[in-house]
Amino acid sequence: MADKDYTDLATDIIKDIGGKQNVDSLIHCITRLRFYLKKDPSDEETAKIKALDGVIDVRKAQGQYQVVIGPAVTDVYNAVIAQLGNEYADPEATAQAVAETSAAAGAAAATKPDRNLWQLIKDGFNNLIGVITGAMSPVIGVIAASGIIKGLMAFITLPWFNGMWKAFDLTSKTVVKTLPYTLIADMANAGFYFLPVLVGYAAARRLGGDVITAATIGAFLTLPDMVAYGAKFTQMFAIGGLKFQLVNYTYSIFPMILAAYMAKKLEDWLHKVLPNYLHMIFIPLITILAVGTVTIVVTGPIIQGIANGIGSFVNWLVSASGAIGGLVIGGFYQILVIFGLHWGVVPLVTQQITNQGASPLNAIISSTMVAQGAAVLAVALKSKKANMKEIGFAATISAFCGVTEPAIYGVNLRYRKVFISGLAGSAVGGFITGLMGGNMYGFTGALIGFPSFFNPKNPGDLNSLYAFLLSSAAAIIVSMLVTWFWGYTDEDVAGAGMAKPKKPGQASAAK
Repeated sequence: MADKDYTDLATDIIKDIGGKQNVDSLIHCITRLRFYLKKDPSDEETAKIKALDGVIDVRKAQGQYQVVIGPAVTDVYNAVIAQLGNEYADPEATAQAVAETSAAAGAAAATKPDRNLWQLIKDGFNNLIGVITGAMSPVIGVIAASGIIKGLMAFITLPWFNGMWKAFDLTSKTVVKTLPYTLIADMANAGFYFLPVLVGYAAARRLGGDVITAATIGAFLTLPDMVAYGAKFTQMFAIGGLKFQLVNYTYSIFPMILAAYMAKKLEDWLHKVLPNYLHMIFIPLITILAVGTVTIVVTGPIIQGIANGIGSFVNWLVSASGAIGGLVIGGFYQILVIFGLHWGVVPLVTQQITNQGASPLNAIISSTMVAQGAAVLAVALKSKKANMKEIGFAATISAFCGVTEPAIYGVNLRYRKVFISGLAGSAVGGFITGLMGGNMYGFTGALIGFPSFFNPKNPGDLNSLYAFLLSSAAAIIVSMLVTWFWGYTDEDVAGAGMAKPKKPGQASAAK
């Protein structure tokens, strides 16, 4: 499908803000167009802008007239600048607006005397979530598409399809072993396998860093040798009794976002201390060596260690009490996905299926995918905004196919109450799964993974299938109802990474 044309939207926005003659300059951050105007539009004109298809809201702050667009902000910005002219754009200020997302809000919070410790922690967490969602936004389309492909590929490998593949004589007993299947599966896996490369590029672009340098660091983490070393926890060195081991970074998110942040800070410092003639070679050289080393020696293993610790706790919780474990895990599991810590749970699922032939943990996780998909589906159905419907329906399909990242980063986490609504549904779904003793006999979860709930050793045992059906239905109903009546309205403002920009020619004011 061709790229969406935002020319008409740009024309309407320019007209309703008072025309080109009323604009001093325009910058944008992760979700907002930020106009510097000679005169603010009237309330009537503002109401017209809010009603435009493609506009989420309008805010006035920091001497700016802010038009909230959402994920399509860059495309709308380009369409507006195409009509205003490049002289109205300020690329440096735009990069600054994005780069200052966390620092500016944190500094502003620190200057307010009424900020207590809890508020500072809350602001810091909100800034962190903003950086994560901002870095993941450009990747959403790829992982959504990959998730759908993976779901479809899992579906066509169901046992009752084997006879059909034999009829086509695809040179093998099952479709899983054929070259066409393998190649298509690899297409779907590539986006996840090389996620550090994609996230590194996107995070650096959002932070205002060197995108190629960050992508190179991501590529280093996913080199075949690195993956092989990480799979075996190969020891790099030891200091006393402390061993420093390599870990696997494929499918990871947070280690690379942190690496991109460190790279940006180091690049800024190197620009100040190195002579100009050394910038081209020595800034990327030092950055790759320093950040790559810190990531594999310190930050990466720490994050992986946290993930493994959470995984062990989750496994113990399920073993101790199915119902309580299902409630707790269902209510909190998707929070781990935000930081990429959920991969610490995957080995436990693998171990359960390998050793026991079934995984009660994976059955609970399945309902959390359904719940987040149902929450974003409610947004897509309720919203009258074309862009919200577009990303909402795509994210729903992906979540129901077992990949929730597009739903989380694209909509649910931006509108926090939507994400919480999904957690409420998944808590109920997890409780029902644990209470009924539901098991999964395969890896593929969510709605498309329903065959994984049939017991291959005892086809007449339908308890797990009933648990799946009831928990999924409950997760969908609760998530959609809570989202519909509490979690979302078109008047809500997305909170992902709103930056405090610097007005051209003036110092930034604290927000």
